[in-house]
Amino acid sequence: MLSFKNITLRRGTRVLFANTSFTLHKGQKVGITGANGVGKSSFFALLRNEIQADEGDFTMPPHLEVAHVAQETPGTEQAAIEYIIDGDQELRKLEKEISLAEQANDGIKQAELFSKMEIIGGYTARVRAARLMSGLSFKTSQETHSVNSFSGGWRMRLNLAQALMCRSDVLLLDEPTNHLDLDAVIWLQDWLCKYTGTLLLVSHDREFLDTITDHIVHIEHQVATIYTGNYSSFEKMRAEKLAQQQSSFEKQQREIAHIQSYINRFRAQATKAKQAQSRIKSLERMEIIAQAHVDSPFHFSFSTPEKLPTPMIKLDKADIGYGESPILKDVDLFIAPDSRIGLLGPNGAGKSTLIKALANELTVTSGEIQHASTLKLGYFAQHQLEQLHLDMSPLWHLQKINSKATEKDLRNFLGGFNFKDDKIFDPIEPFSGGEKARLVLALIVYQNPNLLLLDEPTNHLDLEMRHALSMALQDYKGAIIIISHDRHMLRSVTDELYLVANGSVTSFDGDLDDYRTWLNEQKLLANTPTGNADNNPAINKKEQRKLDAERRKQLKPLYDALKKADKNLEKYYAQQKEFEEQLADSSIYEANNKDKLKKILLEKAQVDLALEETELEWMEISEQLEIE
Repeated sequence: MLSFKNITLRRGTRVLFANTSFTLHKGQKVGITGANGVGKSSFFALLRNEIQADEGDFTMPPHLEVAHVAQETPGTEQAAIEYIIDGDQELRKLEKEISLAEQANDGIKQAELFSKMEIIGGYTARVRAARLMSGLSFKTSQETHSVNSFSGGWRMRLNLAQALMCRSDVLLLDEPTNHLDLDAVIWLQDWLCKYTGTLLLVSHDREFLDTITDHIVHIEHQVATIYTGNYSSFEKMRAEKLAQQQSSFEKQQREIAHIQSYINRFRAQATKAKQAQSRIKSLERMEIIAQAHVDSPFHFSFSTPEKLPTPMIKLDKADIGYGESPILKDVDLFIAPDSRIGLLGPNGAGKSTLIKALANELTVTSGEIQHASTLKLGYFAQHQLEQLHLDMSPLWHLQKINSKATEKDLRNFLGGFNFKDDKIFDPIEPFSGGEKARLVLALIVYQNPNLLLLDEPTNHLDLEMRHALSMALQDYKGAIIIISHDRHMLRSVTDELYLVANGSVTSFDGDLDDYRTWLNEQKLLANTPTGNADNNPAINKKEQRKLDAERRKQLKPLYDALKKADKNLEKYYAQQKEFEEQLADSSIYEANNKDKLKKILLEKAQVDLALEETELEWMEISEQLEIE
């Protein structure tokens, strides 16, 4: 139990939050939300005993194991998997004690220590670490690579894996998805849902928060308030408060109109039915929650493009890559003015490579690519941030695009991206990653493109900016091609999905839930002897595809059973959360609610049992698939 009583935290003379009281209980999964700079990182520092409360009392039981993701990674020759295993400090301590006991030839001590090693699962540590690496998109061959051989983003994944390796009582995660692709985000989400300790999570990924959390601590106006339920529940409660103060729903109505238009167009088409159903669910929720963002500091939109050529870009039998070995082969793609495409695919499959070719930053090695003469690209990628002039201001960057614009007009435009007052004149070098990303997006919006190529545009953006970007993209009249690990963004701005995998680009017949199933099938297939061409180099690609198809057919009953177990797990997790929310309401323990409480406890016990049985079933099927 973590207890906060009348806590006040300051950064220098500025109060972050004051007179804050609430209690977090064992096993709760808590999202920490609020604008940048309100004190989320300071809150974590308090939990890690790095700072003390300026006022009030924070207490937690002694000897709790608190895990967090290190922000720095030592440059070491240590193997990656050994670095991850270091996260289990008790295991490492036992290993040293066993070594000393062996040196002293103390058989009794060795027996005692071996017993402890069995109890803490020490003999499966390497397997656990390997699964963490696999889940975070590392290849098996990379387990023995030295830590310093990885780039910065991959080192952050190693740090995340090390934190997950710790058998912690409390886990602190601050933006864990920032350096992850969609596949790894989905895996981490599933892992955290099964985590049995107390989780405190800072994230700007709405769907990630929604699926995992059962409480939200929101910090604003120097107050930290706890809400029961996930992020959508919090938005609903906050919206109800804001609705009493403001009745404008302009943003909401635009978003609803866009989604309703999609539903009306596609709900009757079999190929789009699943995506239309996804929009219907989104619409049902949006009517309730959109009001929670009326006080957002971000207000911007795209102008209508001057020209919308058809096609904008056309790829015909194009090979794309670097050197003589293309990453993608025989790509056929027709981008129309109304195309709104989300790109899916495993890490390294070629999604960014395809975007670079479309942006004319990479030449196709064979085949043909045609760009319309009136094409006007808006290209966002992480390297675009590096091309900003660090010694210049936001205003200077806009004036380079349009030297004739008045300072007043440019001020008003930058204000929509929350660059206000003297901020527009400041050099951007000390800007945060989020501020630089906002500036790049502002430059793109200002140039009024007719095709947007967006490669992970939400990295570093907070929830309010993501919401504003999502709404602006829904109103945008041009074409969109987007890569994003933010599933809410993909669901709300795309009309069709393309899969980039196995050297090809194909239309994906399904939604993001189907993509999650596809990922699981690919991982399971890769673990089977015939699922990996490397095991039999004599087999050519055509024969390999045939073998893979036969293998999938043989395993289909197990895949179907696993899919059913997955759905049941989601259902029971949701029911469990619902019961926990009811039990968190103090009124349920009043005398007149005795029968209701008894009923809830009985039903919760039944759900807990069903959940336990389904988890066991899921594990048995997974193990059987691995054996098969």
